[in-house]
This record gives sequence, C-alpha cells and structure tokens, in this order.
Amino acid sequence: MAPLHAGNDSLKLSTSVQEMSMKGDEPPPEYIVKDSKFGAIESSPELGQIPSIDVSLFSPSSLDSKQAKIELDKLRTALSSSGCIQAIGHGISSSFLDKVREAATQFFELPVEEKEKYSRSVHGGSEGYGNDVIVSEKQVLDWSYRLTLRVFPEDQRRLNLWPKNPTDFGEVVHEYATKVKYMIGVLFKAMAKSLNLEENSFSDHLFGEGALMQARFNFYPRCSRSDQVLGVKPHTDRSGVTVLLQDKEVEGLQVLVDGKWVRVPIVPHAIVVNLGDQMQIMSNGIFKSPMHRVVTNPDRMRLSLALFNEPDPETEISPVEKMIDETRPRLYKTVKNYGRINYECYQRGEVALETVKIS
Repeated sequence: MAPLHAGNDSLKLSTSVQEMSMKGDEPPPEYIVKDSKFGAIESSPELGQIPSIDVSLFSPSSLDSKQAKIELDKLRTALSSSGCIQAIGHGISSSFLDKVREAATQFFELPVEEKEKYSRSVHGGSEGYGNDVIVSEKQVLDWSYRLTLRVFPEDQRRLNLWPKNPTDFGEVVHEYATKVKYMIGVLFKAMAKSLNLEENSFSDHLFGEGALMQARFNFYPRCSRSDQVLGVKPHTDRSGVTVLLQDKEVEGLQVLVDGKWVRVPIVPHAIVVNLGDQMQIMSNGIFKSPMHRVVTNPDRMRLSLALFNEPDPETEISPVEKMIDETRPRLYKTVKNYGRINYECYQRGEVALETVKIS
C-alpha cells in the first residue's frame, strides 16, 4: 500500500462525514461522483443472482462426494462470471456473527474523541481509524469512515490500534478471523479442484507463511444525496479473496456483472466471498475479480466488515502454469507487492489489473 498522508486530512474528513450526516448537510463537491466510466448511480438496479455455495461440502471428508462435485461446478461457474458467492455451511453460528456486528457497532457508536485515539493521522501508516487519505486533487471521496487492522500474521498486529472498548473487541475479532481463515483455506483448495489443478496451486502462494489478513470495519452514515455520493468508489480488490460480513438489514454492496450494476442481496447466515485481483492473475483470467461499489442510503446507516487475504508483499504472483496453453496464452505479468499497485490505481480511478496485463 502506498505511503499515507501524514497530516490531519483523514481525521477532518472522517469527522465532517459524521457531522454532515447528523445535520443532514449537503455533501461538498469532493464527495460528488461526476463522470464515471463505470456508470451512474442508479436508483434501483436489479437484484443480482449471486449463488449460495455450501462450503461444508468442500471439507476433506466430503470433497469426493457426488454432491460436492455439483457444488464445485457451481463454484467454478460463479467465480468465472460474477466472481462472487454467498458462502453458507461455513460453520460460524448466526449468534456469533451478530456478536461480531455488535462489537463493531459499539465501537462506531463511541464519542468521536474516543475513536480518534486510534486515528491513522495520529499513529501513522495504513491502519487505524479514519477516512480516505488524499493522494490526488481529482480524488472523489468515499462517504464512510473505517477502522483498519492487520489481524494476521499475529506478530504484526499493532495492538495499540485495537479498540479497548468494547472490552471483548479484540477477542471477538481474533475468533472470527481465525474461523474465516480456516474457511478461506478450504475454499482455495476447492477453487483449485474446480479447475482440475493440484489442491495447493493457489494456497501455496496466497495462503502461505507470511500471508496477510487485514480487517476493515466500514461504517456508512446516512447521506442526503445518495443519488450523487458513494460509500465506496467502484474498484476491484487487491486481495486473493475478500470475505465480507454484510449489515444484517441494510443493502449497499453492488457488483458489476456483464456491464450492469446489480445489488448483492442480504442472505441470512451467509457471508459474501468475492475474489480479488491476485486470484484473477493466478487463474490467468478464468476467475474474475469483480468491480464493485457501495451506495449510500438517505435514511439508514450501514455497517460491514471485510477481511482481505493477500500474500506477503515479497511473494511473486503469476498465472499458474497449467492455466496457460496455446488456446489461452498468458495474460498477466509476474508481480510483487500488488497491493501498492492496486491502491495507487484505485485513488487515480484506474483499473489496476489493466496495468499488469501482457500487451
């Protein structure tokens, strides 16, 4: 990730989003989406057909069953088209998912002064509490504020940025991330099997020693101009895979499928999994890293938690050899520290994958 602004911009913007939302103020020009090559903010795009995939069928004891083979075909089809699934059968109880949401809600409901103890602008770096970092004068700002924490490797946690209130915050986040990490490992092997690859073809690179997991808690306040302002700009993820716990009631996530924005529905007990750019590179373009965005809501606040899996920045990522042949030539260069490439392109409004394509 690119170096972050050391000044107070992110702190001021974070506070102003909260204040403007509470007062119902008009968002200033830097939040207004003007010309977007990814389409306008439609008021009511259709509901997307994002398939539910039972990941319990991909456990070692079930993976050779007839039912698992059917589910593997569904997985491959979904990831080759929308790049997005609703994971069910993940073994995480609904009551615990509610506990995770509650911990996040309690943090965001703290007084501003309390949250600012964990501010990026105070502590420096990409982790902590805040809003967009200003990297370009032309940058359109997101109507949201966030808490970003590195969860794995454990020895890289900056625990001074982990909220002490609610008191069980760290314990809940650790338990949830550990469960999700296990699910990701199962999914990586299933993805490889769905393409007739060795089961560790993806996990050896994306899930090996030193692999990173970042947690990003997103809070989207009410916005008086939801027709002109986005919670998150259109982008693809830098990750290998992203696991998203949605708000229990308020929609907001939209995915670009066949050139059209569709709403990602809220499915009870499901966790959204979408692929990131590094999986698209490794699959040589067979699996898709979906363009997605978050819309704002004029009436209701929204909360989500994204966990991003990516390799150690020094790990080289390139298409798996068996994904390259005469009919499907190699599409992408070998890259390292793709996170930096993706972040800088995102803030400039560019598509990072296009910059690492073999021309």
